[in-house]
Parts: sequence; structure tokens; C-alpha cells
Amino acid sequence: MAHLKYLVILFAVMSFLTGCGFKDIDNRVFVTGIGIDPSESEEGKYRVTLKLAIPVSIKEKSNTSSSYQFLVHEGDNIGEIIQILETHTDKVLEFGHAKVILINETLLEENLKDFMDYLFRRGDIQSIAYIGAARSSAEEVLRTLPKGESVVASPLTKFFGETGNDSTYVVSVYLYEIRRDFHSKGIDAILPIVETNKSGTQLIVNKLLVVGDKGKPLELTSQYTQAFNALKNSIPGYSFRLDSEGFKLLITMTTTKMKYNIIQENGQPKSIKVSVEMSGTISQSNKTLLMDKLEDYNKLAAREIKQELEKMFTSLQEKDLDPYGFGLRYRTMQLHHKGIIKKWENAYPTLPIDVTVDVNLKTTGTID
Repeated sequence: MAHLKYLVILFAVMSFLTGCGFKDIDNRVFVTGIGIDPSESEEGKYRVTLKLAIPVSIKEKSNTSSSYQFLVHEGDNIGEIIQILETHTDKVLEFGHAKVILINETLLEENLKDFMDYLFRRGDIQSIAYIGAARSSAEEVLRTLPKGESVVASPLTKFFGETGNDSTYVVSVYLYEIRRDFHSKGIDAILPIVETNKSGTQLIVNKLLVVGDKGKPLELTSQYTQAFNALKNSIPGYSFRLDSEGFKLLITMTTTKMKYNIIQENGQPKSIKVSVEMSGTISQSNKTLLMDKLEDYNKLAAREIKQELEKMFTSLQEKDLDPYGFGLRYRTMQLHHKGIIKKWENAYPTLPIDVTVDVNLKTTGTID
């Protein structure tokens, strides 16, 4: 009888409960990409493009162009634009698969917080979405459909994720990372540049933009982008083309490690000591190479790579940009006080950077 009494009470309580609000998958549509461009009219400041994956049958999968729908709207506020776009479809917009956010590179001259705050605060995408700078427009890049693109994924997730492209020219940046670096003092945010070929049939990712809190972002060349990725993230595969003393070599590094320290006197930064260790092989040469001459090749490669890295650091200092986070290291070396950031900002543009490079070539390559 006691059990029967509890069951009666349980059913009575359940009768007052409402539904959970679950939406069937047939009533959902998945957003796979978000693009933000400047407005093309006077109706607003921004133009937002949502790329939606449309489920298709196996027979229809060969027709990739019909597997996507694009919603476009303009306005002054990103959050309001997306709310309006929710009225452009009869289904619920599901952002749990929105793994790519593209920002028109011209917008990066503005304060990111002005138009990115809404996306920064979305818990469903901030930890999964990659972010990139689109050239020449985010909508154009999102609409580019290379052959072989799957329905529910974007090719850019294969560029930036670990399941596809692993080139040293490709730098992956999450949404939460750019927010963290943008708001942190002593480091500047980076974004990979995403562009299309002339025919609009391929996506290309091999350059970086360094974005400060003021001024125009600095574009790093493909070679500097590869060097940044190797030094910052210890990515294997860094290649260097050496043309000196009659040698034309292509050197490929299997390991790259960078250590650095801020040298200071009485709390004042005096110089930056950067130490780089590399090991690898010679992939291509215009001359016959000898194993007993490896030490000579090591010294020649170290000297040329040192000069290349010094040029890269100088170009960053000239624009007062610090994507490596030297300023963060300086902040951790002493107690915080009100003028610590100002002291670093005044010193950094002219701070000597002492670079040492140690190259250890394992072999001259294998020729049968």
C-alpha cells in the first residue's frame, strides 16, 4: 500500500510538468559557417552570412551545390542580425556545428569587441569555432565549394583541425584564443588569412594577420607565417630555402624549439634573448653534398636562418606588434604595478632582440 501511495503522488506531480521543449532533428538546420563583412548598403554596418547544411539523400550527395543554403542580412548589431536571420527559415538554427567564423579583413582595423562581443559570449561556439580573416569577402569564401566537400562539414575545418591538412603554413586559431589575446596586455592576436583562387574553386590558407588594438593589421608573408608557426607552436616541417656561397639548398626541419628570456636591469627591459634549436635534413641541393661536411652546412644554415628570423622580429617591432607574447613574459617576471604595461610598451619597439640559432642536420638526403 505504501508503494501504491508513492506512485499516486508521483503521477499527480508529473501531471503538472510541461514538455522539455525538445526539437526533432527534422525541425533543425545546422549552421556550419558564419561570415561577417562590411555592409554593402546604408542599411547597417555589417553584413552577416550563415552557411547552412541541408541534409540530402545518398543519391543526391554528388550535387554538392544543392547541399547548402545561405542566409544573408545587414544591420548595425551582430546579435540582432542573427535574430532576424532566424526568421528567414522555418527551422531552428543549430550553432553546435558552427566551427568556422570568417571576418572580412577590412573590419580588423576596427575594435574587435565592437562587433564580436555577441559571438564571444556564445557558449555553444566559443570553444569549438575556428576564426580566420577573409579576403576579399567572408561571404565569397563561405560560398566557395571545392570538389569533394562533405555536406555537414566545411573544408576549413580540415585546414584548421587535426584530421586534415597539417601544413606548417596553416595556423589554427580558436574563437576563445583571439578573445583572450585581444584582451590580454603584452600579446597581440593572430588570424589566418583565408582567400580563394582566381577561379573561385579553391581555398588558400598560407598567411597570417597580426592584429593589435590600434592601427592596420600586419600581414606576414608565407615564409614568415611558417617560421612563426614553427617557433611558437613547435610544428615540425619548417622548410628554409638557402641560397648562399654557391649553395642552393632546401632544408626541412623535423624539430624546432624556441626559448626566450627578457633581460632587464632594475625592472627595466634591456633586451630579448631568443634561442632556437632545429634539426632536420637537406631535401634538395644544386651540388653533390658530403656527409663529412655536415658541420659546415649546419653553420651555413644557422647563419642564414638567423638573419631571416631577425628580419621577421624587426618587422613586428616596427609595427609595435607582439604575437609571441614577449610582453606577457615580462609581466610575469615582477610584481604588478600600475606602470608596468606602459614601461613595456615604451621599450618594446626599440628593444634589441639577440637571436641565436643552432642547426643540426642529420643527413644530406637519401639517393639510391
